[in-house]
Amino acid sequence: MAQGTYVEPSYERDTRYITDRISLGEGDWPVEPGRYRLVAARACPWANRTIIVRRLLGLEDVISLGIPGPTHDSDSWTFDLDPGGLDPVLGIPRIKDAYEKRQPGYPRSITVPAIVDVPTGQVVTNDFAQITLDFSTQWTQHHRAGAPDLYPEALRAEIDEVNKRVYTEVNNGVYRCGFAGTQEAYNDAYDRLFTALDWLEERLSTQRYLVGDTITEADVRLFTTLARFDPVYHGHFKCNRSKLAEMPVLWAYARDLFQTPGFGDTTDFVHIKSHYYEVHRDINPTGIVPKGPNLANWGTAHGREALGGRPFGDGTPPGAPSEAERVPVEHNPLLDDRGLVRQPGN
Repeated sequence: MAQGTYVEPSYERDTRYITDRISLGEGDWPVEPGRYRLVAARACPWANRTIIVRRLLGLEDVISLGIPGPTHDSDSWTFDLDPGGLDPVLGIPRIKDAYEKRQPGYPRSITVPAIVDVPTGQVVTNDFAQITLDFSTQWTQHHRAGAPDLYPEALRAEIDEVNKRVYTEVNNGVYRCGFAGTQEAYNDAYDRLFTALDWLEERLSTQRYLVGDTITEADVRLFTTLARFDPVYHGHFKCNRSKLAEMPVLWAYARDLFQTPGFGDTTDFVHIKSHYYEVHRDINPTGIVPKGPNLANWGTAHGREALGGRPFGDGTPPGAPSEAERVPVEHNPLLDDRGLVRQPGN
């Protein structure tokens, strides 16, 4: 920070999203297979959620997926992984172009995930919290056979309550630590984060999942932060009271989910580290990406089966991801040649 530069003491996330919804019945954006494209960077925890839910519910053939590269400038996420640097469906080099189609001179943050209307090329919504809920509730007629109910009606009030605390104190809490502008703001964010993690340790010590005895939306939302904790947040964001691997209950819980189809096989550790360490030059001016930590321990036995519970309830796990959507094996040391996480002992 240059001398005299003003920094906001506490990090405040811009939550002014495009809140249109794709829904059943009448409306500008009806549920329609093949019409929409989900743009979601694997590096981003908010976007990774949408990839997980889309896969768990089997919506891959109904909503296509565009994957930007892990780094971006102050202007936009770009499709630098695609041939010619253009998204093959939308034909654009950066997601900002779809925002500009929606509103010329779009004044707010260019974020992922975003759902784009393919015929018009404009962003429909970037309201990440609502996107996954709508995948569960509005696209039901297009779910795969055996898809889990990630947002069961009987548990919605409890799921919403848990999600609110997890979002405020954990999902966004790590960012409030990392982007704090004063020691006082950092100390407060740090204390709040680890108070919430201690609460989760206690909650999960007697139950396998956050709400009920199956995987729900709440587990998806917590998992993407936990997956990034040791590779990024512990050091880069100074969330260093303890590593995830030093919190026995949360560490076992995270491994349980990671080894469940849909979670670990959508986790790209190379993209995750590249994004945070290369893009956040205000925190990491050199852009050097650390080689560690050793991530092979994500494949060790977790023992959470002893708590009971059934990951997919009466449903079934998703099959292997399509070849086009597999995380490269060299980006995740636990994947087999089908793109699935190898189970402990294999």
